[in-house]
Amino acid sequence: MDTSLPSGSPLFVDAAAVARHLPWPELLQALQQAFAATDLTTPTRAHHHMPGMGGAGTPVLLSMPAWSPGLGVGVKLVTVYPDNAGLNLPSIHGLYLLLEGATGRPQAVLDAGELTARRTAAASALASQYLSRRDSATLLMVGSGRLSQYLPLAHAQVRPITRVLVWGRSPAKAQESAQALQAQGVNALPVTSLQEACDQADIISCATLSKTALLQGDWLRPGTYVDLVGAFTPQMREADDEVFKRATSVWCDTTVGALAEAGDLIQALASGALTQERIQGDLLSLCRAGQTVPRSDADITVFKSVGAALEDLAAARLCLQRQAAYPISTSP
Repeated sequence: MDTSLPSGSPLFVDAAAVARHLPWPELLQALQQAFAATDLTTPTRAHHHMPGMGGAGTPVLLSMPAWSPGLGVGVKLVTVYPDNAGLNLPSIHGLYLLLEGATGRPQAVLDAGELTARRTAAASALASQYLSRRDSATLLMVGSGRLSQYLPLAHAQVRPITRVLVWGRSPAKAQESAQALQAQGVNALPVTSLQEACDQADIISCATLSKTALLQGDWLRPGTYVDLVGAFTPQMREADDEVFKRATSVWCDTTVGALAEAGDLIQALASGALTQERIQGDLLSLCRAGQTVPRSDADITVFKSVGAALEDLAAARLCLQRQAAYPISTSP
């Protein structure tokens, strides 16, 4: 069987193929290796606000490049349109361009929506593997968007998740999200009280486009692992100051990116609820150490991600390698 990549035009990898070629175990391993590597270059992503485009909310164009001798060169272009929910469309769209490292030859264009969703969830699960309690069984999903279908599945790869609670500002959408998870074999239930759900959760995963804090620190029970995914600009926020005051330790995906972009951290630092000294480290340091961080059963741990270009590059390269090794059969 010929598994070589096309030598002419770049290969287009659609969302279904991206999903098929990024199974959770292999993706987690690829991200762990990427974060542990020392030869990756990942410039801070560029944000371009586009007032006048879309609806009332200002859309954002993001550019995220990365390169390394082993993985090649890649760049992701993403648009975030906050008002798309009203049009029954995803808020985030994008494409990923993967190039050969030695020549710069375009090799593939991948659906960035699926790529981003899977690598984002995998990064949260990777952090959870180092930071959450090993016996974490109940996950609270805050948000009912696209990532609500990925984060519970990814976390279940590293912790014995037996129940998923789904909360959203729209109860109807939370119901839809829970039903979609149920269709994938997940024991998922919609909830209407975020405060009551927090009292049952071992892991709280937040993935929203909120500009005001949804998660209150007073609601957290001892031992909770808080996974903050959604606030990826300084103006956005998912957790209040009390979450950071109660946290035993705070971690992020990349220190430079989080301190520049993560609204949760930036606003907590500005108010004094958090100091830079209390940010223990990031996924690079966790993966390079390769050891679970010691914690007591009562510790509250916070992980804040804003997304890292190295995650996209590692995922895209894995996808292309598996696409070559396991091509779709066109035989009848």
